Amino acid sequence: MKPQLVPIRLEPLGVEFEVQRHAPLLPSLTEHGIEFPCGAQGICGGCRVRVLSGWLPVTRADQEHFSPHELSNGWRLACHARAIDALAIECGQWRMDVLSDSSAIAAGEKRGFGIAVDVGTTTIAAQLIDLSSGSVLALETILNPQATYGADVMSRIRAVLQGTDLTTRIRVALAQVIARLSEAHQHDVTEVLLVGNTVMHHLFCGLDVEPLAHVPFASPHLGEQRFTARDLGWNLPETCAIRFAPCIGGFVGADVLAGIVAVDMANSTELIALIDLGTNGEIAIGNRNGLVCASTAAGPAFEAGSIRMGMRAVTGAVSHVSLARGQMQVMVIGDVPPRGICGSGLVDAVAAGLHRGSILSSGRIADRTRVFPVAPPVTLSQSDVRELQLAKGAIAAGFKLLLRRIGASVGELKSIYLAGAFGNYVLIDSAIAIGLLTEPRSIIHAAGNTALRGAKMLLMQSKAPRLPEIQHISLAAAPGFQDEFVACMAFPETGHPTLNGN
Repeated sequence: MKPQLVPIRLEPLGVEFEVQRHAPLLPSLTEHGIEFPCGAQGICGGCRVRVLSGWLPVTRADQEHFSPHELSNGWRLACHARAIDALAIECGQWRMDVLSDSSAIAAGEKRGFGIAVDVGTTTIAAQLIDLSSGSVLALETILNPQATYGADVMSRIRAVLQGTDLTTRIRVALAQVIARLSEAHQHDVTEVLLVGNTVMHHLFCGLDVEPLAHVPFASPHLGEQRFTARDLGWNLPETCAIRFAPCIGGFVGADVLAGIVAVDMANSTELIALIDLGTNGEIAIGNRNGLVCASTAAGPAFEAGSIRMGMRAVTGAVSHVSLARGQMQVMVIGDVPPRGICGSGLVDAVAAGLHRGSILSSGRIADRTRVFPVAPPVTLSQSDVRELQLAKGAIAAGFKLLLRRIGASVGELKSIYLAGAFGNYVLIDSAIAIGLLTEPRSIIHAAGNTALRGAKMLLMQSKAPRLPEIQHISLAAAPGFQDEFVACMAFPETGHPTLNGN
C-alpha cells in the first residue's frame, strides 16, 4: 500500500510540497528555512507558525508557549507538528538573504577551477572560481541543514554527543552544492577549500567535538584536514584537493583565519582589528609583527535568539529603527507588517531608547510597565535589554583585554573591521550609542563576508600565506576579564546624536 501523502502550502509565498500523513513536518520545513533554535526541543518557541486552513493538534509544548486565544487563532510550534490533513501554514521565516562576497581576487599562477566554501552555522555560501583570472563564475547558498538540531553550536555539539550524525548531513548537502557549482566544469575542478568556525570544522571533518563541550574548550584537532572526493562521496575528480582550513584555538576557527587574510592583517604595518559579532563573538587584533585573538560568549542577542520577540533577519523582522522628531520609525524586511525584531533592529531600538531617555544608562526601562514599544505588536521587555547588555559587555570587555594584552591603546588602531551578517547590517552609529564599540567612528568599517573572501584568497595562492605568530587568549581564564565585563555592561549616558534624524 502506498503511503498517503498530505499537501502542505506555505504562505505568503505559495510554496507547496507533500509529506506522508502523520509524518513530522520538521524536515520539510527546515528545507524552506523555518528555524528551530533549540534543536526542536519545544522549549524556546522560536519556530511558531499559524494554521490558515486545515488542522494541527494542540501539543503539550503548544499549551506551554501559547495562550488559549493564540491557540484558537491557529498558532503552533512547528517542531512538534505532524501532518494529519491538508494544511496551509503562515510562516514567513524562510526568506533569508545569505551574505556572500562577489569580489574577484587577483590572478595567480594557478589554472583550472576552484571552489571556496564558507560553512556557516546558519547559512552556507560557496563560489566557483576561475583560478587563472580570480573571477567568480557561480554562487550557491543554502541554509545549513544541521540547523534542525539547534541554531547555536552548543546545541549541535549536544546533538552529536547524544548520537546524531551531523557529519553525513553536512557532507551530503555540500555534495549537492558542489555538483550544481561544478556542472559545467566538473572535470576541471582542481581544488575545494572550506572554512568555518571550530565546531563546523569538527562536524564536517568527523572529529570528536567532546572537548568543545566544556571548559577550557581546547580541542587537539585544530589543524588543516584533507580529503579526496571519494572520502566525501562528491562527484569531483579523484585528483581534486579538498581541504578544510585550520582553526586557531578554542572557538576561533578557520573562518577567522580567513578573515585575517581578507583584511590583510598579517601584512599590515598598522594595527588592525577584526570583530565577528555573533553568539560566539570572535576578535582578532594585530599586524605583521603578531596577532592576538579570542572568542567571547556574547550569547545570542546579536542574532535576537534570546529576545522575547526576536527573530533572524528574515521577512517580518524589524531591521532598523530611527527617531524622527522624537517618534520611532522602523524598517521591516519584506515591507510587511512587523512580526518580530532582528539583531540590528534591537541595537537601533535600544540606541533610540537611550537617546530619548526611555532607557537609562543602567539598562532599566524608565516606564513603570518595563516595556519599550518599538512597532506594534513588537516591544522590548526589560529582560531583552539585559540580554543586549550582556552581549555588548562581553564583546567590549574582550576587545579591551586584547588591546591591553598587546600593550596598545585605541588611538593606535588604524582600522576596525566588522565581519559577518550582523556586522554588515548593524548601524555603526547605533553600535557606538550602546557602547558596543567605543572607538572613533571613522576607523570602523563593515567588511561583509570576510570568511568567504579570505577563503577565495587562500584558494588562489600557490603556497600557504606567511602569517605572524597568532596567540589565542582564553578570556574566561584571563585575569581581570570579569571585572572588565561588569564595567562594560552599562550603556553610555546619552545616545548618539545622529539617531535624532534632524
